[in-house]
Amino acid sequence: MKDYHISKHNSFYTIGLNYKKADEEVRGMFSLSENSITALLQNAKEQGLDGLLVTSTCNRTELHGFAQHPYQLIKLLCDHSNGSVEEFQDVAYVYKNNEAIAHLFRVGTGLDSQILGDFEIISQLKQSFNRSKKLGIANPFLERLCNAIIQASKRIKNETEISSGATSVAFASVQYILKNVSDIADKNILLFGTGKIGRNTCENLIKHTKNPHITLINRTKEKADKVGGKFNLTVKDYGDLQAEIRKTDILVVATGAQKPTVSPELIHTKKPLLILDLSVPKNVDEKVAQLEHVTVVYLDQLSQMTDETLERRKQFIPKAEAIIEEAKFDFTQWLETRKFAPVIKALKMKLNTMKVEELDYQSKKTAGFDATHAEMISNRIIQKITKQFANHLKDDNVDSDSSLELIRQVFQIELERK
Repeated sequence: MKDYHISKHNSFYTIGLNYKKADEEVRGMFSLSENSITALLQNAKEQGLDGLLVTSTCNRTELHGFAQHPYQLIKLLCDHSNGSVEEFQDVAYVYKNNEAIAHLFRVGTGLDSQILGDFEIISQLKQSFNRSKKLGIANPFLERLCNAIIQASKRIKNETEISSGATSVAFASVQYILKNVSDIADKNILLFGTGKIGRNTCENLIKHTKNPHITLINRTKEKADKVGGKFNLTVKDYGDLQAEIRKTDILVVATGAQKPTVSPELIHTKKPLLILDLSVPKNVDEKVAQLEHVTVVYLDQLSQMTDETLERRKQFIPKAEAIIEEAKFDFTQWLETRKFAPVIKALKMKLNTMKVEELDYQSKKTAGFDATHAEMISNRIIQKITKQFANHLKDDNVDSDSSLELIRQVFQIELERK
């Protein structure tokens, strides 16, 4: 990547782990909270890295960025999570340059999701870029790449049916309930946690179960009130959690904490209780599953669920991949123009220097010289000249390296060496 004048580092890498080789427990060790991600990015910036994205979801944790060596990124991840380098190496993948770009396209468009067609990842990618940009560690390459992936994701949604119907962890959890719980409309359902997954689960529960007995609890009650008000649901205080669990038939846990939020001490039931844990790391203590009358279903079990809708989506993968290839081609074309951007910029500066000298000369030699008008005309001519050179260099039939060298020689352009 050094020829593209984007980063002072040699290569663009993706390092990470996902559901394919890492189970919930391992993914939990490398899961990053918002504070951890911010600290990681700040640490990376202090180390001189100049372009980095971090994504940490229930299915994956990945770093995408420029570095001299991928170990720089691996160490950053391990320093800010609970996992070690050795544990990472057992389940990890490392992609470089074009492979890293291709991987991020598949991730951002939902083709690499644990549930095919789950497009929640694209909003997480947007959030990742905005966070990096805010912290001053996002460069033009990352911005252009993220925008290209976002546009590809939109096209896939609009031009294929790979996302038809609901496809997400929230959808899978509700499908599990519908298939395994009889008389669902008469059951008491408690949703603990009203973050994004919690909100989506809530919406799916209402839509598919027609259940009027749904109660919400969140550590921050105002957030639960907001969701409860939207759907006209009962909201209880966090202090009522134990009492509400005692009354419920189905407990959905979507708290997204780094440690278990539901322990055996909270559970006192003499009737069947189904608990769905939608969090990574696990937010329901594994000892809870040993309790009498209690069934605990964790995220990976839900994500393995397939139905006719998900199977049907597979037929649209080739079309989605074709759209990705088009978007990747456009991005690569833009990337190629970065090779000659410094020369075009230097050429423009050289022409501007010539302009200033000539306008100064003419203003002294010519009576009634209109400097403003001459400045405007000169600028337009410079713009046309540089555009002509740029279009020439973009031509596939042109040896751009030879042309760049000729421009440098003719206009005596010296470029700064990185």
